[in-house]
Amino acid sequence: MDALHELAQAGAAAGTAVLAEEQGAGRGSRGRAWSSPRGGLWLSVLARPASAGLEVLSLRAGLAVAELLDRLGAAGRVELKWPNDLMLDDRKVGGILCEARWQGGTLAWVVVGLGLNVTNAPPPELAGTATHLASVLPSLTPTGLAQPVVAVLRAVDAAAGPLTEVERARFAARDWLRGRPVSAPAAGTAAGIAADGALLVRRADGRTATVRAGTVVLAATTATADLPPCS
Repeated sequence: MDALHELAQAGAAAGTAVLAEEQGAGRGSRGRAWSSPRGGLWLSVLARPASAGLEVLSLRAGLAVAELLDRLGAAGRVELKWPNDLMLDDRKVGGILCEARWQGGTLAWVVVGLGLNVTNAPPPELAGTATHLASVLPSLTPTGLAQPVVAVLRAVDAAAGPLTEVERARFAARDWLRGRPVSAPAAGTAAGIAADGALLVRRADGRTATVRAGTVVLAATTATADLPPCS
């Protein structure tokens, strides 16, 4: 992502992509470290939208990648955890990170980053919460995935506004959080996403809270969903 920001600053065109075999300083949302060894797909794609739909961009990008993996044989097993995680059989297999750069009050560009565990098995201490695609799709490789993944990310409209009803329905079909009890930042049951990308939480009194910030904690576990990653 840092390399692509530098290329963007130098005038690189929309659609420019940068891939790494491994990363020594991989990062997730909110500056969290991201292990990026060989065997994973670590790439970023540049967008230059005239206007920004940053609140929903990570959702659209995640949906595009999940649907691509379906076409490659995942058969609906890849779910989406608001706002930016890809889940495979209840364990994290990848994540989306979007970073915007501004020139004054004008959006200059957006970098859409993807980290996807492909043949790299997670370390033993993360085996309960993380996984890799090779566990269910052993024929996939980072090299073979790179071109189709870049193609679907280039096709995501970074300037699009709120999610359409069709997009929300597509997301709902693989919404990992939906129906799960959460304790923070609003206590209740995850009830899908709003058109602007916010998480909806149905409280015990029947009212619905709209979550746009904070860390989502499952009521029965310590699993979390990060803040919206676009910055």
